[in-house]
Amino acid sequence: MKIDYYQGSLPEVLSVNASIPELERNTSEQTLSARLAGNKVLILIASHNQQPIAYKIGYQLNEHEFYSWLGGVTPAYRNQGIASALIEQQEAWVLAQGYQRISVKSMNRYPAMLRLLIASGYQVVGYQNNGEPHTSKICFSKSLQ
Repeated sequence: MKIDYYQGSLPEVLSVNASIPELERNTSEQTLSARLAGNKVLILIASHNQQPIAYKIGYQLNEHEFYSWLGGVTPAYRNQGIASALIEQQEAWVLAQGYQRISVKSMNRYPAMLRLLIASGYQVVGYQNNGEPHTSKICFSKSLQ
C-alpha cells in the first residue's frame, strides 16, 4: 500500500476528523484557524488513493519550541506506522526550521498516543490536572539537538 505524505490544509484535516470516532465533532475550520492564527504552522497529511487518512498539526510556541497540537489516523489505517511517519516528518521539518524542542500533550484516554510518544523518544515533563483523569493532560517534550 502506497501512502503519500505532504503539507496539507485544514479542510483535509476536517475530512480525516470526520472518520475518527474518538475526536470531537464540533471542530470547525474556523475554530482551528483561530488557534493557529499568527503562528508559523505545519499541517501534514497522509493520503491513500488521493484520500486523506491521517494528519498532524503543529505550530510555533516561540523561536526555540514547536507545539505538536493535533493528530489522528482513521481507524482502517491504524497500526501501519502512519502516525510514526507523520511524527518523524514533523520532527525533520521542525529541526530544519531551527527549533530545538517539540512539546505535545495527550490524555490518558488515548493510550495508543501515549505509547507512541514514549516510543518516539518523548519524555514526560508535566501534568495538567483538569479535574478528571480522563480529561487531564500529560505533557511531553523532546529535544531535537
